[in-house]
Amino acid sequence: MARRVAVVFGGTGFIGRYVVQRLARQDYVVRVVTRSAEGARGLMTQGTVGQIAPAAAGAMDAASLHRAVEGAEVVINLVGILAERREGDFARVHAALPGRIATAAAAAGVAHLVQVSAIGADPASPSLYARSKAEGEAAVLAAFPRATILRPSIVFGHEDSFFNRFAGLARVLPVLPLVGGGTRFQPVYVGDVADAVMAAIDRPEAAGRTYELAGPRAATFRSLLEYMLQLIGRRRPIVEMPEGLASFQAKLTAWLPNPPLTGDQIILLKRDNVPSGMLPGLAELGIAPTSLEAILPSYLTRFREGGGRRAVIPG
Repeated sequence: MARRVAVVFGGTGFIGRYVVQRLARQDYVVRVVTRSAEGARGLMTQGTVGQIAPAAAGAMDAASLHRAVEGAEVVINLVGILAERREGDFARVHAALPGRIATAAAAAGVAHLVQVSAIGADPASPSLYARSKAEGEAAVLAAFPRATILRPSIVFGHEDSFFNRFAGLARVLPVLPLVGGGTRFQPVYVGDVADAVMAAIDRPEAAGRTYELAGPRAATFRSLLEYMLQLIGRRRPIVEMPEGLASFQAKLTAWLPNPPLTGDQIILLKRDNVPSGMLPGLAELGIAPTSLEAILPSYLTRFREGGGRRAVIPG
């Protein structure tokens, strides 16, 4: 009997590593589509010999996408960016590429397609990020109506770029600047997102539906940073930046490969990043959300003085 094949786009990323691991545990042969096969080699130890294999997709054109998904039962798209390096990157990565993947999956007779989007995806949003995510969802469903759309809030876990980033800043800066301190987030654990991907594949009722993935409680941006500072045992004033100053800084640093803040992110921070309450979520996928308190202390310890080897006395 032939083994089932799952194709993962974005499998070398933060969420992707957890998804690939779960697919391997379910005995899928996992094809990790990547521009660089070298980047996927670290994933190969998560399965048996030959079970996880990189597949180069080059320019992600129609022909290479067709080859990538050929013979697959499952296709998962996790590709996403937080900022544009070139004008039009959001449109290319979030809108056009998912549609092309869905078209290739439909032509190949794929049974299950999962598109990981984001809470806040909205075709009318002033944010290019949020608008392009919504355009990608629409393109996927137009080509593959049975696709499942997953919209996570901010994703946390050992390799995240949110808490790790701010904890790193707190280690070197005398103050923590922020924009949108009152904006609410409902962070979701990366393991729960990966479990949601698997549930979307396994549950027939998930086909054609959109789910919002969030943790058990919402919190303001400021309160999340305060909790992070408490865990790492560092006292730092949290200073709210005026929008004008933040926008000026964003323009000054726009040329950096990984700018600390972009103009589009300032727009995003004007709106809460929490579930709408109008769509199903983790509970409908049979998943109990994991709390920040259960996970965050396990990986922020390294940001304490002495790398966590010294006792920190709260006060």
